[in-house]
Amino acid sequence: MSLDQPLAVLPDRGRVFETSWPVRTGDIDAAKRLRLDGIARYLQDAGLDNLEAVDAAESHPLWIVRRTVIDIIRPAVWPERVHLRRWCSGLSTRWTNMRVQIEGEKGALIETEGFWIHISAATGMPTRIEDGFIDALGESAGETRLKWKRWLVEDAPSTDEEGVEETPFGLRRTDIDPFDHVNNAVYWQAVEELLADHEHPGGGRLVDNPHRAVLEYLSPIVSTDKIILRSRRDDTSLTVWFLVEDTVRAVAKVGPLSV
Repeated sequence: MSLDQPLAVLPDRGRVFETSWPVRTGDIDAAKRLRLDGIARYLQDAGLDNLEAVDAAESHPLWIVRRTVIDIIRPAVWPERVHLRRWCSGLSTRWTNMRVQIEGEKGALIETEGFWIHISAATGMPTRIEDGFIDALGESAGETRLKWKRWLVEDAPSTDEEGVEETPFGLRRTDIDPFDHVNNAVYWQAVEELLADHEHPGGGRLVDNPHRAVLEYLSPIVSTDKIILRSRRDDTSLTVWFLVEDTVRAVAKVGPLSV
């Protein structure tokens, strides 16, 4: 399901936030391709800029992402300027699906979706979005009773299984956000590390062909946690389980995308 679930199309009504910037060298790999962790930072930055643009930064400053979907149809390659369009495709009273479309002036096309939860600064728990902001978000939303449902439900496999590997992943102080959680872009750094040499079933590297990457955050990883990446490769995809003391904290899956 995670590799063929369609994303919402650009709406013909409602608010669509637009911004742009050049791809920076700190966000690219050796082939000058915009990395997944770079895209994750773009999504964070666009979200903050969007809140500022609609005067919601003070009333709704804190959000955490529960799932990120990144469809790389044509990768952004440095040097290239990218244009981002951001809109709400679905919402409930405490969370939203936010779509971001990234198009490059040299042909890049990346479609993304994030399931974002509004968090109370006082309690650190999910909290209701104000009615006025719900109304504004709902102008472009096709779903107004959005519910959370995991896409990646497979349990972590045993290390005895064929194609399963374990890799330690060390944290740095710069990986931690104001909640003392690992920043979501850092998870994508781990995926990039394992994905670098993964082959596409049709030949070449998977990242050089259209592909979908999904990452679901199940429970936070904090600065003192020791992370083990348990991964499995098969003929088409790479799956990564983020383990802390044998408990799965996040799951990622990357595979070919049919376009």
